[in-house]
Amino acid sequence: MRYLVIDSASEACSVALIEAGAVVDYRHDVIGRGHAERLVPLIAELAHGGRADIVVAGCGPGSFAGVRIGVAASRALGLGWQVPVRGFSTPALVAAGAADEIAAAGGALVVMEGGHGQWFVQSFAADLSPRGAVNSLLPDDAICLGEELVVGNRADTFVTHRGAGRALQALPDARAFLRLPPSALIDRPTPIYGRAPDAKPMAQA
Repeated sequence: MRYLVIDSASEACSVALIEAGAVVDYRHDVIGRGHAERLVPLIAELAHGGRADIVVAGCGPGSFAGVRIGVAASRALGLGWQVPVRGFSTPALVAAGAADEIAAAGGALVVMEGGHGQWFVQSFAADLSPRGAVNSLLPDDAICLGEELVVGNRADTFVTHRGAGRALQALPDARAFLRLPPSALIDRPTPIYGRAPDAKPMAQA
């Protein structure tokens, strides 16, 4: 079974082909913006043109546009190739990328950029099972969470702001899918935004 793994929920655009418990090929570009233009060509650069038996996509939370692009691309490829499409949360992928460090520490807090001055935070146990739901918190509220090990693209900032702990700066990497627990998979991938939408419906006249 060959998997195409996609995550574009952060400043990284990350794709990998995984088969028989090994990474066949991957691309991992830190581009900041421009995921809509870069993602499909990046997949096409992979071995076999990225063709897989199952497509698996990061559903966020993260960049609003990046999350939607990754989920939409996975659905389109699944439809075109007539293969199943599944998903996973992006914080779970970040945790999987630090699986050994998290196991040694007995757990960790994943902290990712959330926009609007907030961070997405989620705690994971040593076996990478989530200890609770992902939350979008202001930094002063987030630092009340007590895990010693902090992982993610805001790990350094979090630890500096809290004045304690150990930071492991990290972005979502599609290759970490190898360490993702099977229970982390989502049957019908849909965007996970992590907070209420910014736009509000217009009041009726």
